[in-house]
Amino acid sequence: MGKRIISRRRGAGTGRYRSPSHRHHGPIYHPSPSVVGEGKVIGIAMAPGRTAPVAEVRGPDGKTYRTLAMAGIATGDTVALHQGSMDRGSILALAHIPDGTLVSNIEVKPFDGGRLVRAAGTSALVVAHSGKEVTLQLPSGAFKAFLDTCRAQVGSVAGGGRNERPIIKAGKKFWATRSLARAPFKVRGVAMNPVNHPFGGGAHQHVGRPSTVSSGTWPGAKVGRFSRSQRKKRRARTTATVG
Repeated sequence: MGKRIISRRRGAGTGRYRSPSHRHHGPIYHPSPSVVGEGKVIGIAMAPGRTAPVAEVRGPDGKTYRTLAMAGIATGDTVALHQGSMDRGSILALAHIPDGTLVSNIEVKPFDGGRLVRAAGTSALVVAHSGKEVTLQLPSGAFKAFLDTCRAQVGSVAGGGRNERPIIKAGKKFWATRSLARAPFKVRGVAMNPVNHPFGGGAHQHVGRPSTVSSGTWPGAKVGRFSRSQRKKRRARTTATVG
């Protein structure tokens, strides 16, 4: 009897492949728009489930809010919440951030809490303001327009040198990736046994069957490159109609 391939086991969401929730700080989003004024950074904590550290900010209402820590921020610094000076770590609308500023934790829609550019060491560049839209250059190099009411944090996300630190031991890699709910290593299908993967077995490492599978293939055999014949047919039909 064969076994389920690793992608199916991980996709089932069993405890072995879940990130330990008791380690996390919970969702990290921008404070409510009703919180206006200056906040003070009272602490910076590591977040095991994230690549970037988390800053604890005491707002003008006396409550503590958690935000992504920006590079260079320290305990005791003051950040603006929706109104005030444009200091490192301040949360402002894109309309109030001038061109040439590095920003991160950007909202795709106004007041969604921040969705883009949240990984450690990443930042986007404010390129231009035009009407009610602000154009940003994302870390990928692509340019994207946002509404000027979308909020963002000033500065780049802290923890940019995390990839330069050597892991040294396989055990460290295992525990680090477990907190991120990622696989610590990846084994090729052709290197497995026949019971573990459709590409496994054989006198030497080879696929031994067509590596392109249909999108309607049953899950246990859906490995390799997915066929996109339907999309090709639809594109060809559209081109013929336009022509």
